[in-house]
Amino acid sequence: MINRLDAFYLEQQEPNQSCLLALRQLLLSQQHVHLSETMKYGMPCFLLASRALCYLWTDKKSGEPYILWVEGHQMKHPSLEAGDRKRMKIQRINPWADLPVATIHQVLDEAIQLYQTNG
Repeated sequence: MINRLDAFYLEQQEPNQSCLLALRQLLLSQQHVHLSETMKYGMPCFLLASRALCYLWTDKKSGEPYILWVEGHQMKHPSLEAGDRKRMKIQRINPWADLPVATIHQVLDEAIQLYQTNG
């Protein structure tokens, strides 16, 4: 039987499926901290010490994937967009291009630092 998390990824159409699976692997493969994954609000949620760090989702209009950073309002990276959100920011990912691994790592490091500093 497939769990809800795996089902989420398998239900996605290509190229989003491959993109979201690669993002999942990238986030879960962090060496300096332990991130875990769960399902919240119908989307994959990545936790750092049981606190929600980010979510993976797709834009309703464009259909393209993005990373939703929970404490984005405290983050300054230029690849993040607030839109109408007060607390969270998104990092859009082009599913047709190679993942911007260095940029994702920069934002992830900033988020982890923020969580470790603010406890």
